[in-house]
Amino acid sequence: MGGGTELRPVTSPPGPGRRIARLVTEMTAPAVLVSLLIITVSWHSARRPGQGLVWGLLATIFVTGIPFAYIVGGVRRGRLTDHHIGRREQRRVPLLVGLGSVAGGLALLTVLGAPRPLLALAVAGLVGLVVAVSVSHWWKMSIHSAVSAGTLVILTVTFGARVLAAAPLLALVGWSRVRLRDHTVPQVLAGGVLGALIAAAVFGPLR
Repeated sequence: MGGGTELRPVTSPPGPGRRIARLVTEMTAPAVLVSLLIITVSWHSARRPGQGLVWGLLATIFVTGIPFAYIVGGVRRGRLTDHHIGRREQRRVPLLVGLGSVAGGLALLTVLGAPRPLLALAVAGLVGLVVAVSVSHWWKMSIHSAVSAGTLVILTVTFGARVLAAAPLLALVGWSRVRLRDHTVPQVLAGGVLGALIAAAVFGPLR
């Protein structure tokens, strides 16, 4: 976990397994899962569905829209290797941009009187980004796994234990990251554990 020389992931051999892993990785990208989670929580917590959609879209702009736009811009300018930011040393600035965007969005949502569960979700995202920035300085923890596990916990808190039936999907996400050689098994496990703990410790009490 030291800050010295970091081994670069080797490209995994081609084949059906790699194509499936790539599909899983894209479908469960943090921006995708978080956007869907925001809309779901907002829709569920608002008094009227239309109101929930408006709150959700506003939160999505700050939590995923602005940060992802920054990443896409970085890829196009050649400053970032890809939209998943595969190189650990490139993660710090995009994560800090995300941190600032989420903080600004949280402040705006608070002033406008957004539903409490949506604010709790934004705070959990803020804490998660702080942890991700800190850990990524030393180690390439899997943010895919962290967001996937956190999403499962938040949906379970919101809708009940029946959501836990989807828990095996966490293993699928982890497998895809390892299969693509983007992460090691410890990096996937650490991301999952931290994501779940942050969601349970922050979203649960604040909602």
